[in-house]
Parts: sequence; structure tokens; C-alpha cells
Amino acid sequence: MGRDETETYITVPTFFKCPISLDVMRSPVSLCTGVTYDRPSIQRWLDGGNNTCPATMQILKSKDLVPNLTLQRLIKAWSDSVGSSAGASSPDPASGLGTPTMGEVNESLMRLSLEKDDEIRLEIMSRIVRFVKDSEANREFLSGKKDLVPMLVDIVSAVTTAKIKLVLLAIKVLDTVIKRGNEGDRERLSNLMLTNGCDCLTAILLAIQRGDLESKIEAVRVLEVISSVDTKSKMIIAERDGILTELIKSINTESDPNLIEASLSFLITLSKSKRVRSKLIAAKTITKIEDILLTEETTSVAVTEKSLKLLEILSSKREGRSEICEGGCVEGVVKKLLKVSTTATEHAVTILWCLCHVFREDKTVEETVERSNGVTKLLVVIQSNCSPMVRQMAKDLIKVLKVKSCASALAAYETKTTHIMPF
Repeated sequence: MGRDETETYITVPTFFKCPISLDVMRSPVSLCTGVTYDRPSIQRWLDGGNNTCPATMQILKSKDLVPNLTLQRLIKAWSDSVGSSAGASSPDPASGLGTPTMGEVNESLMRLSLEKDDEIRLEIMSRIVRFVKDSEANREFLSGKKDLVPMLVDIVSAVTTAKIKLVLLAIKVLDTVIKRGNEGDRERLSNLMLTNGCDCLTAILLAIQRGDLESKIEAVRVLEVISSVDTKSKMIIAERDGILTELIKSINTESDPNLIEASLSFLITLSKSKRVRSKLIAAKTITKIEDILLTEETTSVAVTEKSLKLLEILSSKREGRSEICEGGCVEGVVKKLLKVSTTATEHAVTILWCLCHVFREDKTVEETVERSNGVTKLLVVIQSNCSPMVRQMAKDLIKVLKVKSCASALAAYETKTTHIMPF
């Protein structure tokens, strides 16, 4: 969300900021080199086994931290002054949680590329995330940083359970900047992430398994981007243990609709590879889609459309059609005809056309369509605003269903009456 036009802009004096976190210092302390830092930041640096001053890289003769009381009084006076003039509703300038400027972000990126301490890197990444969330202009600014994506990929590829918070922030920024990139940017990201011993895929899988809802969705969206490049990338991801299992697991009526939609969108992209379709069918993806189509609870339009689109893709495989014909999947497809959107109706008609007109491998499908009032709905589809091709499919289906209906009626008519000719 961008800043409100009436919001007061606060310029923080440079010497009030910690050189490590770049936030306003709450407890300024000085090293023997004379450089002042916020106590928590420099303490983490020293606890990490470092024996140099982060700003000057001088060897420390002493690790004593001396409180800089003069600077602390100045910061408090400035903070009180800004707080009273900005009003009670403005953020506390000393909270360190304000949105950094573009200049500060440039400095943060430079420090991030050199910093080795994970706690400090976490602070820097948190600032970058706040910057990204603030406005569209900020997101565009960060998208133009060519060295940012490789830096984020390095963070993601070095994943451990202890670094999961840092990895989640890196994925969040990746998700934001890559969606604004062009095809070349997406290909570059895919190459970086998939040629790194698949450590990046390990990190993304960990984010899906252990992250909060927002992190899961962001991780799935990044997966979709890197899988969209070519067939090879799709197969690398599909063959990575755990990824398909986790994504298919998220497609259930109890999951958050946004997560379901993101997962379906990714699986649709992945299923453009014929080999991946077979994997999805074997993993019982169709059963999950059936549950979504048959649920009595309200499902979002996007989820229904993507469920039907994925089902349409999987119906191109013989084993997929066989799976669809079992259980209540066909009934679920007919149920969504004319009930959700034009897009959903077109996907549903295409699925039925494939089952009943093109292949006709299971005759019970036609009975299910008739029993579910499918013929009446198809007659309406012919007169709807669906595409000409879909309307023709509906006509083809009606012909098949009517012929079958007439044949059934004739077979049911039996008589033992002997007709005697009058002459």
C-alpha cells in the first residue's frame, strides 16, 4: 500500500542510524574504533565470532561496548520533537520499522552482498521487504536491480532449518520482483535456481511445508515462474521428491482458496509436459479435483475454472479419462455447466465432448450426463455466448446423447402381439 498524500515524511539524520541494521538506534554503544552501533546489532556481530569493526574492518583490540549517552539523548530529543509535530497517528521514528528510502535500500543491498552474519542479513532483508510492500514505485525500483535476483537465489540455495526465516523473506522478494520481469528474466531465474544442485528446490519445498499461508503461496508462485520456461524445467521440478505431493495435498476443500488457486495454476503450467500429466494422474490429482467440483460449499470462480482446466488437460490421457469416468467426477463437471462462468462452462463442455464424442471409451458417462440433466444444459449452451467451437461441441454431444436416448427407448419397447395382415 502506498503512502497517503497527507502522511508526514520523516527524514532520519544519518548518524542516528545503526551502520549494521540501518535502523534508528535505541541503545547506541561505541567500539574502541569510535564507531557507534545499536547494541543488539553489534552484540550479534561479536557473538558470531567476529573480531573486527563492521564499518572499518579494523581488528578490535577490545570488545568492550561503551554506551554513547550523548547520542542517545540527541536521538530521544529528536524522536520526541518529530513525534509531537507529526501527530499521535504517525509511526514512531525510533521504532526502526519505517519504510526505508531508495538510497537506503541501495546501501542495504550493498551490505547484503557482503554480509555473512545471518542475523544481520535477516534485519537487512526485513527492511527490503518493508520497502517492497510500501508502493508500486518501490517494487518497480527493486525490479530494475539486475544483481538482486542472483543475490536472493544464493540466499535460498544456502537453506538450512535454522535459516528458514531468511529464506522465506528472500522468496517473498523474488515473488514480487520476478512477476514484473520479462521472459528473459524468468529464464535467467529458472537457470539460476535449477542448476544449483536443486538446493533451491529444497528451500522452496521447505517453505511450502513450514511457512505460513502467505509464504506457501509465494513459494508456489515462484515455482510456477521457474517451471514455465521449458519442458526440462518442468520435469526437474516434477521429479523432485515431495513437491508434487505437497502441491496436490493443498488442493482440498479445507485449504485456503488462494493457496488452492496458486497450486492449481502451477499444476496447469507443469501439466503442459505430457510426462508430467501421467505423474499427476498417478498421484490421484483427479480425485482431489472431483472433491472440489462436488462440494456443496461455495468455491471461488477462479478455483472452479482452474480445476476444470486442469481436468481438461488430464483428460487428454487415456488413464486420465479412465480416472474421470470412475466415481462422481462427471457428475461434478455437469454440475458446473452454466453455473460458474463462461470460462468454466467451456472447460466443462470440452471435457464432456472428449469423453462422450471423441473417445467414447466408457458408455456409462453418457448415462451420467443424461441423469444429471446434462442434455437440457447443453441445449442452453448452444444459445449462450460461449465460443463457436464450444457451441459446436455442445451440438455434437446432444446428437450422441439423443441417439443413445432413442436407442434405449426402442430397446425398452417389446410386444408379443402378433400382427395379422388384413389381406
